[in-house]
Amino acid sequence: MDQNARKVMEKRIKKTIAALEKNNMMGIYVERKEDVPAKVAELLRDGSSVAFGGSMSLEESGVMELLRSGRYHLIDRDRCAPEDKPRVQREAFFADAFLCSSNAVTENGELYNVDGIGNRTAAIVFGPESVIMVVGSNKLCKNLDDAAVRVKTIAAPANCERLNCTTYCHEKGECVAFASGNSCMTSGCSSEGRICCTYVVCAQQRIKNRIKVILVGEELGY
Repeated sequence: MDQNARKVMEKRIKKTIAALEKNNMMGIYVERKEDVPAKVAELLRDGSSVAFGGSMSLEESGVMELLRSGRYHLIDRDRCAPEDKPRVQREAFFADAFLCSSNAVTENGELYNVDGIGNRTAAIVFGPESVIMVVGSNKLCKNLDDAAVRVKTIAAPANCERLNCTTYCHEKGECVAFASGNSCMTSGCSSEGRICCTYVVCAQQRIKNRIKVILVGEELGY
């Protein structure tokens, strides 16, 4: 990214952080993804219990390496027996901190997230004492309408490709809603592999700074 484009992006991030803070969420800007783990470590207590939702952003930024460093009691949904995974995912509700990304963050300070079984969105809304999100600049959206389009054209198709889900967007690269002419926020296919089943918008928060959003000046995840 050249300096002119970066300045424009940083202005959008500054506006978004101000909106997040108005909505009682903490907004933090980190310029490079390499600096994200250190910032996350500042927000965690050594020895605390930590859980996470599936996230390419956590992987790409090096946060997963931090979480598995031994400094924390990690509730690791990815390294347990398959039959134990539902139980481990429920344990996330009692964690001191829950880490994930967001499918989109609007310039109005809203978090837009879409899930398949809803474990990530549920933990974002209630349960863990602290929620820490790592969000690349590619996930900034003007408003919720743009966020919904982003999920249907970018996040869902890419995640279905990653997870090898048998869905329309996996095959075509975008949601069936566009082909059917019914492109409302919750419209989609009826596939058993559908990953966009639960829709959550976080706006004004009752508990100030429970949700902390680290906005990164680089692209991360889908």
